[in-house]
Amino acid sequence: HDAYGLDFDVLFGPAYKGIPIAVATAMAFDELYGKPVRYCSDRKEDKDHGADKGGFLGTKLQDGDRVVMIEDVTTSGKSMEETVPKVRGAADTQIVGLMVSLDRHERGKGDKTALKEIEELYGFPAHAIVSMPEVVEYLSEKGELLPEQLAQIDAYYRQYGPKE
Repeated sequence: HDAYGLDFDVLFGPAYKGIPIAVATAMAFDELYGKPVRYCSDRKEDKDHGADKGGFLGTKLQDGDRVVMIEDVTTSGKSMEETVPKVRGAADTQIVGLMVSLDRHERGKGDKTALKEIEELYGFPAHAIVSMPEVVEYLSEKGELLPEQLAQIDAYYRQYGPKE
């Protein structure tokens, strides 16, 4: 809500982990803000029988829909590579942005974080509820990480973290 307000119609959660996140968030928006929000998810394989045939489940995307993508974790950005074209191809939608539960803060294909690359590549803002550097800082402040664990984390991010 802080990132996108109420000015959107659909929460899109990429299969599979994004499905329950989109459903739960749609329910929460209705309960907390009185805003009915539709949800939609893609399928890994098209369904060819039953009432909800095709490559999506939940609401049918419609021309003019304003969509917030919502997912669990951003690591490389591969999920958006797969789902953004599906959402944009299903109808004349506008993707308002991406909300991620955890940004692993890893380098994408270039020197920036995958989340930053998503913003630049697709032209919409991307936010995370929490990032790995924040998790590490919190656990460090609480004394939950041993010095050797911090050294391992630092080594990992020297190899896989952004160069920015």
